[in-house]
Amino acid sequence: MRGGKSKADSKRGDGRLAVKKQTKKEKNAAKDPNKPKRPPSAFFVFMEDFRKQYKEKHPSNKSVAVVGKAGGEKWKSLSDAEKAPLVAKAAKRKEEYEGKMDSYNRKLAGEGDDESDKSKSEVHDEDDDEDGSGEEDEEDY
Repeated sequence: MRGGKSKADSKRGDGRLAVKKQTKKEKNAAKDPNKPKRPPSAFFVFMEDFRKQYKEKHPSNKSVAVVGKAGGEKWKSLSDAEKAPLVAKAAKRKEEYEGKMDSYNRKLAGEGDDESDKSKSEVHDEDDDEDGSGEEDEEDY
């Protein structure tokens, strides 16, 4: 059986594929839906308006690739002066994104600390309330 696969070879291949699928699923599951989306670059800010204009001029076109190619050609033909407002708009969106990410990261860091401190204080408060004296008895433990 030259060149043929044995059962052992096919099992090894399946195992490798399963591992790749597992890591991909884990990677997708690890994404936080509350995390802010990254801001668009100046080109994508340009493409937002260009898509609308292109669809008005060419309503019969259904190809995304054609729109993308036309947008790329138009972007390359723009001068730096014409790109400047788009670059400024992209920079503004980037600043907003960074602010959102800072608050998001603070919220993530703060949640873990707040919950652990809160749970400790609640447990301690319950011990004080049960006894009524506010002091802990070492003999009870």
